[in-house]
Amino acid sequence: MTTEAPLSSTSASPTARHLWTRTRGIALAFAFLLAGAVALAVLRSDARHGVLDPRSADPSGSRAVAELLSDRGVTTRVVTTLAEARAATTPETTLLVAGPDLLTERQQRQLHTAMADSDGRTVLVAPGSWSVETLAPGVTADPATSRAATLSPRCTLPAARSAGPAETGGIRYTTTHLEADECYPSNRLATLLRIPTTSGNGDTVILGAPDILHNDRLDEQGNASLALQLLGSRPHLVWYLPTLSDTTATDPDDEKSFFELLPSGWLWGTLQLFVAAALAALWRARRLGPLVPEKLPVAIRASETVEGRARLYRKSNARDRAAAALRSTTRTRLAPLVGVPVTQAHTPEALIPALSAHLNGDGQLLHPLLFGPPPGDDRTLIALADQLDALEREVRRP
Repeated sequence: MTTEAPLSSTSASPTARHLWTRTRGIALAFAFLLAGAVALAVLRSDARHGVLDPRSADPSGSRAVAELLSDRGVTTRVVTTLAEARAATTPETTLLVAGPDLLTERQQRQLHTAMADSDGRTVLVAPGSWSVETLAPGVTADPATSRAATLSPRCTLPAARSAGPAETGGIRYTTTHLEADECYPSNRLATLLRIPTTSGNGDTVILGAPDILHNDRLDEQGNASLALQLLGSRPHLVWYLPTLSDTTATDPDDEKSFFELLPSGWLWGTLQLFVAAALAALWRARRLGPLVPEKLPVAIRASETVEGRARLYRKSNARDRAAAALRSTTRTRLAPLVGVPVTQAHTPEALIPALSAHLNGDGQLLHPLLFGPPPGDDRTLIALADQLDALEREVRRP
């Protein structure tokens, strides 16, 4: 009995060219999006670089006002942490806070305490409702901003009267401090406030807009005069630029877990979605009656069906299922040829002796061929198919 056959050289595995043909559209689209993202990042990388930074010569920087203050004998020091800002507050110092809204509530409370004890001047640049009520109690930011950028002083503050019209239009404020100087009003709400301390010579200045400090706006209207008088009243200027890298921005008491941060409505909504998904799965899983066979609208050749199933087996590396299908079909066809009922075709004790008697051979080679383990690779699977085909031809030979 001959059970060996030459291996086929055909392969259903996709080549590199086929893979490139299938994926080149997605790869080109991804490359185009990546190039666009990089170009956009480069164009916008310096759009907000150096805003209100006294070291920056960008249009939105503040190097010009720092240079003018230096000519008048005022030293400017840049700090980026709350600890440095609190340590630098003295009666001879003006503390400018460039981004009050970037401070956490805990940082705002600590900074306000340092401001109240310093007896110096504090300048808050465009604080919103998030920070102004903590840094300057008794002051409230109006939701509507000023429509006009250039406003007139209309107050008795010497610095404002000397500077004249300036570009302070921005956030508008109301205050309960009766002794406060309310300057540059817009619709009767001030865009610049000066609130003196109850004791000592300290005060807090609140600017509704940062325009008077920008390099490209310093030479407009009375911006330079107002900026120099507000920041040059003390010999030292501390310019505080809050950053996210400041360790004081994290409050251990405020740390919460992920589920604590989720609103209660989201938890109930997630539970409802889970119940709905479970009910939908049960509904789809039910079999509403027996399966009904239907005729195909078109005739499909058996070779195409076999090739399609073979490609599915190949794609999922299901060599065990492919081998089981080949052996099962072969046993089903061989059993009637050797006088074994089809119901016992898959029983080695009934099929192997009948085949051995029909071929006048030893059944030791037939058992691993028809009931053996699944092949370990594609070459072994192809060899198994050839051997089964050769066995069936030999049994059918008259």
